[in-house]
Order: sequence, then C-alpha cells, then structure tokens
Amino acid sequence: MAPSFDDENSLFDFVVKNGNGVKGLVDSGIAKVPKRYVQPPQERIDKLDAFSQVLSPIDLSKLDQPAEHDQVAETIIRAAETLGFFQVVNHGVPVELLEALKDAAHKFFAQPPKKKAVYLKAVSPSPLIKYGTSFVPEKEKALEWKDYISMTYTNDAEALEHWPNQCKEVALEYLKASTKMVWKLIEVLLKNLGVTQKHNSIIEALTGQNMVNMNFYPACPDPELTVGVGRHSDLGTITVLLQDGIGGLYVKAEENIDTAKKPEWIEIPPIPGALVINVGDTLQILSNGRYKSAEHRVRTTSTQSRVSIPFFTTPKRTTKIGPLPQLVTIDQAAHYREVTFGDYMDHFFGNAHEGKKSLDFTRNSSD
Repeated sequence: MAPSFDDENSLFDFVVKNGNGVKGLVDSGIAKVPKRYVQPPQERIDKLDAFSQVLSPIDLSKLDQPAEHDQVAETIIRAAETLGFFQVVNHGVPVELLEALKDAAHKFFAQPPKKKAVYLKAVSPSPLIKYGTSFVPEKEKALEWKDYISMTYTNDAEALEHWPNQCKEVALEYLKASTKMVWKLIEVLLKNLGVTQKHNSIIEALTGQNMVNMNFYPACPDPELTVGVGRHSDLGTITVLLQDGIGGLYVKAEENIDTAKKPEWIEIPPIPGALVINVGDTLQILSNGRYKSAEHRVRTTSTQSRVSIPFFTTPKRTTKIGPLPQLVTIDQAAHYREVTFGDYMDHFFGNAHEGKKSLDFTRNSSD
C-alpha cells in the first residue's frame, strides 16, 4: 500500500530533501497526483488547444556546401527570428550516440534513490554536478513532474572523475559533438547581425560554460493536472535538445510566425535522428530582440516514462551580456541593459518558471 503524501512537508522531505524524486513517488505506488503537484488551471497543458506541427528539419550538412549554404543559413535565421525553435539532421552527432544517451539516462534514473542522492547539492562530490527534482522547489507553489541530473563541464578529467558512471562517457561525447554544431549555428546568426570580424572571440564568450542535463519524466497518474516543465525560456545562448520518441514538447508561437491560423502553443513532435535547437535569452539580448528566445513547456504522460537530454551553452558568470553595439542606433534604441551573466543567472534560478519574465531583469524601463 502506498504511503500517504497528504502532508505537504512530508512529501517535500521525501521527494526533494531525501532525494527520492518524482520517480520515488511513483514507485511508492501512488494512485493519484499529490496536491503539491496539481497545477493551477491556466498552467495545465491541453493537447486539444495546441497545434501539432512537424517542422521540416534543417539539413546542417548543407552549410558546408557552397551551393546550398546561403539558403540553409537563411532558413536558420528565419527560425531564430520567429519561433526560436527548429530541428536539425545531419548535424554531426552520431545517431548511435543519441540512442546510447537515452539508454544511459534510463539507467541512471533506474537506480535506487540512495545511489542518485549522492549527487544532491548538499553532498555532491563536485559543485558542478547536481541531482534534483522540479526547478526551484523552494519557490514553486506547484512542483514540476521531473527529476534531473545536471553536469557542468570544465575539463575532460573532472568529467570522467565525477560525472555518474552510467552516463559520463556518452554525455561527454555528446557535449563535444554538439559544441561543434553550435559554433556553426552561432557563426550564421552573428554574420546576419553584421559581425564579420573577431567572431571567434564573441562565440567563445557566448559558449564559455557548457552543461549537459538528463531529464526524467515518470509516467503520471493524471497528466492533465501536472506539467513536466512549466512555461519558460532558456537563459543561455543556444540549447541543443535530444527528445525520445514519446514527445511532449510545446513551444509558444510569436505573433509574427507564418501560420494560417496562429495557435498559442505548437507541439514539436520528435523526429528520429533529429536534434531540437532553441534560442536562449542571451542570444535575444545580444541581438537586441531580433532573435527570439523560445518560451516552451513539457507535458507529462500516463503511459510511459520519458527522458530528454539538453545541452546548454552559456557565457561564463563574469561575461557581460548586452545588445551588440552595431545594433543600437539613434533609430533603434537598446531594449536591454548590459549585465553580467552571473547576475542574470542568479535572477533566473532565484524564481519559479513564469514564461519569459526573467528577461524583465535586463529589459530597459523605456520598453
């Protein structure tokens, strides 16, 4: 018989403090969603209100073909200026590696709670590795139906020493292959903004810190009441996301996206072998709003547990982020003030998910 989690303090201790996570909750045999996970009606995800759109994936190999380069670059730029999301194939990350990543994620989360709890923030062998649940549970009125392991990269030696054995080698390979792809994408996007010289130093600044997360969304007794991840945009430069075959990713459409009838939310179905790319807040700030960080969220499912593996590229904490000087003119004011990325990060992780509200921290008051 499943234990009672009617007492919110007991539930919080079990799930968050003791490291059992949502998976531990489900494994205990619960038959209904605990109150602490029930989202307010306006935050719940109704599949019927979303439009499922299979976006044609972009073939990144064509960036290396002179006859195809400009057309592919224009497609990337258009996606970054509108939805902020697109899918890519022939991206240089082996499909076999993608399958191995998903298997590794399932193996990590299948471990007993005490094996995963050694990576809780308070006891982790490295401050760069963190196992947790939800987003910022201490700040959230309703928790998110997700567990995760976060691995920040400094060097190969530290990764191989401290990252979990179940996933360290494939996660490191994924990080390195994805980094090469991200550089190509940023080069295209910077050139469109008029950056033609010293772009390597700018890319290095925009990708100074890299991180791989593995997210686990256990099967939920009542998905209609919960969210896997609430409405948010990513704080960094570009995110590379590996979905499994189950799906559940939704992106909010900007007003200027080309659709016959614009829905508020678009479902992004997984495409075998493809990776999802999304623009982060840093790139929106750098471009003075020309590129759109994508507001997105994740639905839960009642039939299967699912995994996703995002690779985040961000500046280092000490890097200053603000609109490129060439984008600020008499006729085009700066929409964002310059801040250190560390200050922006502290603000982002100091609050529960609330759409793209984090951008208000750096938005100029005249906007």
